[in-house]
Amino acid sequence: MERIKYFLVGENGTARDFGLLILRLVFAFVLLYGHGYGKMSVIFSGQEIQFMDPIGIGITSSFYLAAFAEGLCAVLLILGLFSRIASLILTINFVVIFIFHAFIVNDAFEVLEMRYLYLFTFLALTFTGPGRFSLDYVLFSSKNNKRNI
Repeated sequence: MERIKYFLVGENGTARDFGLLILRLVFAFVLLYGHGYGKMSVIFSGQEIQFMDPIGIGITSSFYLAAFAEGLCAVLLILGLFSRIASLILTINFVVIFIFHAFIVNDAFEVLEMRYLYLFTFLALTFTGPGRFSLDYVLFSSKNNKRNI
């Protein structure tokens, strides 16, 4: 019975950190592969930028901000480097995306579903941080505070 109670409510740092690693890797990789890579390819190939201007700063600036968030910040999350900053930038990015698609384009829930998932996953990672299995932990955690990885 004690094992069941521990499984349900016990603190297991390694399992928590492994869960954060999976969350970071899956969401960042899917975002990078599905959105960031394409935007970065447009920038580096010199193709014409076709994008919306949801915050009134111009199509090109909006595109570059989205490419930065969905490309570079996704890579940073995969590495676990500057994770809270990258997660915060991605959270802001998806707040803008969500507001634009929910209230201006009036998309249905089915279209907004992935935006919800990205938004709240990156918000959660902003609060929790990347966990032990990250470059942030290796580089920035004080030696007295580090547990064995």
